[in-house]
Amino acid sequence: MLGGIAPFIVGVVVVALLIGAVFLDARRRARGPRRPLPEEQPRLPEGGPVHEELENREPDEIPKSDLRLLPYQVHGNLGSRPSQEKKRPRWSKGGSGSFGSGGLGAH
Repeated sequence: MLGGIAPFIVGVVVVALLIGAVFLDARRRARGPRRPLPEEQPRLPEGGPVHEELENREPDEIPKSDLRLLPYQVHGNLGSRPSQEKKRPRWSKGGSGSFGSGGLGAH
């Protein structure tokens, strides 16, 4: 007899806990900040939407030295500059240089 009642009681307790959690969350949300009104929403700038600017960049040359440069000597010291080339650099025809991009790859 106890084998049939115990799972039922556990189920009732779990349901009561879930209902209590929903009730407590509703109270927490009611105390939180209100949703912004439509006139408080962000607006587009006066000049219209901002457009994305794409440019290719190429690294500055590594300075020539008699000694071998170690990574910690170069890291953060080299910059980049805009590239004169307007086309995106490609590793091979039909490829983007990415490994495992899910495409068929260059054939």
